Amino acid sequence: MKLKKSTLPSNILPSAKPRLSSQQLHEAIAYFSIDRNTYPLILIGIRGYYLQTMGQKNVNDRGIYDDAIFIDSPSATISFNANTDPSLIHPGSALLQPGVYYAHRFDIHYGKHSQHPAICQRCGPVTILRDGQTTTETGSQYGINIHKGGNYTTGSQGCQTIPPAQWKAFYDVAKSEAKRLYGENWNKMIIPYVLLENVGQF
Repeated sequence: MKLKKSTLPSNILPSAKPRLSSQQLHEAIAYFSIDRNTYPLILIGIRGYYLQTMGQKNVNDRGIYDDAIFIDSPSATISFNANTDPSLIHPGSALLQPGVYYAHRFDIHYGKHSQHPAICQRCGPVTILRDGQTTTETGSQYGINIHKGGNYTTGSQGCQTIPPAQWKAFYDVAKSEAKRLYGENWNKMIIPYVLLENVGQF
């Protein structure tokens, strides 16, 4: 998808949450062969979920919640509006590349002006492409966290963000499922994150 340089949009949130069934999601990630006995709780992001209905068609817009993130466990598949891009196109900004990452666990996200519980990349490497570059980088130092975004900006320099109005529900559900599955180790276990890119299949 082409990238469009965008200024702050007047409407950055879709009117509805993403809608995909557990079966559709499982079919979409089957390629990655995730061991669901070892990793019963996973997160699935879809970049460009609203590719045709938000921003410019067939363009991976930035600064809007036009993506999706799903919590998927044996007992729940729940969708949330999301952002999977840096808020702005800026030299050096890190764009997480599609794939499966065994790198996230519950922790604290430290932002410029605040800190709050989040699901953080602290356990392993991820692959990114920086704005202005043509080759990817892989490492564990990038801090591509999943955290609360903003009301007037998606609030990301490369992280995956959830709109403030949906953040509490997202975090509470993810935490509840982790506690149910892992007990007292809920915040020590890796939560795999799968990022897909919408190329017309959703």
